[in-house]
Amino acid sequence: MSSEGSNSDKEIEQTQQSWVEKFCLSPRNIFFCYIDSEYLKSNFNFTGLKKYSKNFRTVVKILRDEVTLDLEKMSKEEQEQIENETQLIYGLLHARYIVTDEGMMRMAKKYQKGIFGKCPQVFCKRQPCLPIGRSDTPHKGSVKHYCPKCRDVYLAKTKFRRIDGAYFGTTFAHMLLNVHPQLSPREAPRKYVPKIFGFEIHPSVSPYQEDEEDEKEKNN
Repeated sequence: MSSEGSNSDKEIEQTQQSWVEKFCLSPRNIFFCYIDSEYLKSNFNFTGLKKYSKNFRTVVKILRDEVTLDLEKMSKEEQEQIENETQLIYGLLHARYIVTDEGMMRMAKKYQKGIFGKCPQVFCKRQPCLPIGRSDTPHKGSVKHYCPKCRDVYLAKTKFRRIDGAYFGTTFAHMLLNVHPQLSPREAPRKYVPKIFGFEIHPSVSPYQEDEEDEKEKNN
């Protein structure tokens, strides 16, 4: 088969993909899992999301692969608006889906492969992280990395900072580790101990002491 023919086959395959498939296959959306079509068919799962989209009915149909938009009849602004709204609604649905049994299993596979990144903390020894949001409301902050070992939160890589933290929410990471304790780290990380000439600094000598004293003066 000629290369020209194989390229046309690839183009046909891409055009036959649903919006959800295209979205999830994009390298920049590697943190997301595929939401099952049966989940998308349930109107109940869309409860409370209408306020986030001016084209809600169209967006729902796109996610359910029930409509093909005639892009030639739409302006670039209209195309961008519908695309942005579709991504927003999918993201908020995603936060709900990943706390279901099926959703957690799909995300667990990504976690075990280290797809969500590794903890930058030295003593965590490249412990795989989980995506987490600091708010369940969209537009409040980007996705962060949660390390189950040191239990701290870190900035995601620059290329992932455009992803809204609400697409993963505040619950998923902790629920996954509670429902599937075998995924939790088996040992706690060593803590860094500051020393001067080999001697540990006494806990009473706090680097934040001046700030604490200043705070007390302000309160008085």
